[in-house]
Amino acid sequence: RRKLRSEVAAAFPTLSTEQLAELVPNKEELNVIKIHSHKGEAVTVYMNHRNPILFEVEKVLYPTVYTLWVYPDLLPAFATWPPVLQKLAGGADLMLPGVVVPPSGLPQVQRGTLCAVTLLGNRAPVAVGVATMSTEEMLAAGMKGKGFAVLHTHLDHLWEYGDKSSPPTLAPLVTDSAAKESAGDQEELQGKEPGSSCSPEPQQHLDIRDLSLRDTDTCAELLGKEELRESRAAEPAQDASTEHQQEAEDSRTPQEQMDALFNQCFFHALKCKVKKSDLPLLTSTFLGSHMVSCCPAGKQLDIKKSSYKKFSKFLQCMQHQRILQVKELSKGVESIVDVDWRHPDIKAFAVPEGFSSASAAQDSKSEEREQVYHAPEIIPLYGVSTKMIPLFQESGHRKGSILSSSEVRNVIINYVKSNELVDETNKNFVKVNAVLCDCLLDKSEQDEISHLKWDELLSRCLERLQPLHQVTFSGQEPVVRKGNIEPIDISIAQRSSNKKVTIIKNLELYGLDPQCVANTLQQKVQASATISPAPGAKDRVQVQIQGNQIHHLAKMLLDEYQLPRKYIQGLEKAPKLGRKK
Repeated sequence: RRKLRSEVAAAFPTLSTEQLAELVPNKEELNVIKIHSHKGEAVTVYMNHRNPILFEVEKVLYPTVYTLWVYPDLLPAFATWPPVLQKLAGGADLMLPGVVVPPSGLPQVQRGTLCAVTLLGNRAPVAVGVATMSTEEMLAAGMKGKGFAVLHTHLDHLWEYGDKSSPPTLAPLVTDSAAKESAGDQEELQGKEPGSSCSPEPQQHLDIRDLSLRDTDTCAELLGKEELRESRAAEPAQDASTEHQQEAEDSRTPQEQMDALFNQCFFHALKCKVKKSDLPLLTSTFLGSHMVSCCPAGKQLDIKKSSYKKFSKFLQCMQHQRILQVKELSKGVESIVDVDWRHPDIKAFAVPEGFSSASAAQDSKSEEREQVYHAPEIIPLYGVSTKMIPLFQESGHRKGSILSSSEVRNVIINYVKSNELVDETNKNFVKVNAVLCDCLLDKSEQDEISHLKWDELLSRCLERLQPLHQVTFSGQEPVVRKGNIEPIDISIAQRSSNKKVTIIKNLELYGLDPQCVANTLQQKVQASATISPAPGAKDRVQVQIQGNQIHHLAKMLLDEYQLPRKYIQGLEKAPKLGRKK
């Protein structure tokens, strides 16, 4: 600890003795973790109070965002726009066109200086990076090019090692804010000086090239955006309606417009579409059935065009605002389990004109769900196992590499052709060499089989690879899971008094809301339907409905929901229809 404290004091000389004692305490627990970055670099992480406080790369100490929230003035700070954070957390470096230049000027730094990145209007740092050029070089370059190599951000994997708390709200220093206000007044009265504060800040981590923020031509455009952001912060209760009214304006980027559209549809769906009895509600159902139906005519929700990129990150943001609560009730499938309908943002939201009343929307809710539901795209995949490495390493694949069936086929064909294993007398057969023998033949077959047909060669290869599958729900990122996907299981059980019930399991794996399916079936067959925990499956539920209802289930799953028959098990148990006399 003494050595670490001396290293911290040398790296950050602005820390006082008391602050050093707080950061690296004498008696409290201090843990050290060794991790590796995506590039393979060894990183040492120091943990205190269950939060990472420092990390060391190549014998250089860096503070984490948790530490910078306690000591926000530890490093020279450069401000950027809030939408940039998502890009930085995704691996982008901070480019100079994204740096906000205050009227008082940029902090004076040299190339290689460790710096913090903040969001406009909040002094709490959200990223740590190293300057790639000095302040003079930045200005001489016209605020273009890469400004900072980002090492760590809020929302990245290192941040996830801690308590995952959000940045505190720290007001700008009085002198800075006063200078900003006076400079803003002077610019409005005297006109604009080119190059004074025209560049939004760069983003963190690897590629800022994908950033949708553009260099602005005049300072007036930036001032207009800043005034718009300040007005939003000053009137949070009117955010949703204000964004809707401003959507027609060209002052916002397409990404900001998509963010506003997602916010509008989100609050509209919660206020008019979702009831407490609908919970828990699959997030895919909430997006596909409720939010999409709230989208204005002529517009389309596209999460990839927003700053969130993933619907789960959008919901995580809403969860931080305590509007709702999301939990993973089954592996890889998230559900909304609670909504605070008393939240000021929901209460203040005004339903846009042109939409039907909430009661009419509730009456048609089940019909909307059936129409909007899209069956997930399921693709079987294969992982390279240890035994199959010799066969796949020539094509550059390693253990754990994930391939589709067509990619596996191409690898096998290329291997056979490059090693000249096609039988010269009969091209339908492939000669079995030592590698194919070890990978595809059992011990009892190795002395007996010298040739294999193409079909048998491919089928044997697929059987010996690790089965995986990729599921893509509408509007969401693909998810890869181990094993083959479990089919929707339909079974008939006998109850007391010789009564039969139909039991349906695994609906959640296909993005179907069990409660929605139960309600729909109950209305169609006029029989009692209930939801209960599925035996032997943690955090899953099953639907149980009176009687043998497989005919109705088959029609709903195959015709209405358009699910492939191969993913439904038990349809053969439908009752046989008697002939009419």
